Amino acid sequence: MRPAQWAKNLFVLAPLVFGGLLLSAGAVTRAVLAVVAFCCASSTVYLVNDLRDREEDRRHPLKRLRPLAAGTLSVSTAVAAVAVLAAAALGLGVWLGRSFAFILLGYLLLNVLYTLWFKHMVILDVMSISLGFVLRVEAGAQAMGVEVSRWLFLCTIFLALFLAFSKRRHEITLLAGEASSQRPVLDHYSPAFLDQMINVVTASSVVSYALYAVAPETVAKYHTQNLVFSIPLVLYGIFRYLYLMYQRPGESNPTEAILRDPPFLINMVLWGVAVVLIVYGR
Repeated sequence: MRPAQWAKNLFVLAPLVFGGLLLSAGAVTRAVLAVVAFCCASSTVYLVNDLRDREEDRRHPLKRLRPLAAGTLSVSTAVAAVAVLAAAALGLGVWLGRSFAFILLGYLLLNVLYTLWFKHMVILDVMSISLGFVLRVEAGAQAMGVEVSRWLFLCTIFLALFLAFSKRRHEITLLAGEASSQRPVLDHYSPAFLDQMINVVTASSVVSYALYAVAPETVAKYHTQNLVFSIPLVLYGIFRYLYLMYQRPGESNPTEAILRDPPFLINMVLWGVAVVLIVYGR
């Protein structure tokens, strides 16, 4: 079920914070339930992926330790867990509203298509991963009845692409000459190409967030221009992520590494506190 990956579902909370609803008990409750629904949905997807790829995973230096590949989890138990988790996710989705349920269902279908086909298609594989993050943000907005700023929407797209391209680069580096045998689509990528893509989406993420922070509608919404002071923390977070990827590569992919990196986590807390103080300080 990969609970460590549930941190990605915190994107669902972005509309809660930036929508000014953090002090609303009802909105917070709906937001938490939305996160739980996506945790169930994402775990469903991970189990389906591991069921399908268990033979290939046995040849991977890290994935061979996954319960299905290692044989410590039976196929029947995993299938039963998929049914229970999918039912729980969709049940919560329906309770949170039709729009949220449709987006959640779209997320599940997208990831099933990714597992079966999209992950074997160059570029489309990365864009499918990034679309999952966008759906999380939009689902959170629908659950709480708020509209997401277009600049924040674009920032989510670019940040998700940044994470996805970084993941592909880590896989190529880790697997070296065996990359294409483990994941055939990696044969169409190279470190140099991925570095170019990472450069593009890194700059785009920062610019989108900066434009969101200074946009007239943002200033009018929060009655302050102080959100611009959170930009240095965003820059540090991205730079730290790049540092871990290029200067301290390891077996864990960068997305997992940052969850154990004190400087990155401290910076994230500071950014969260700064945003809350700026948005709600009035």
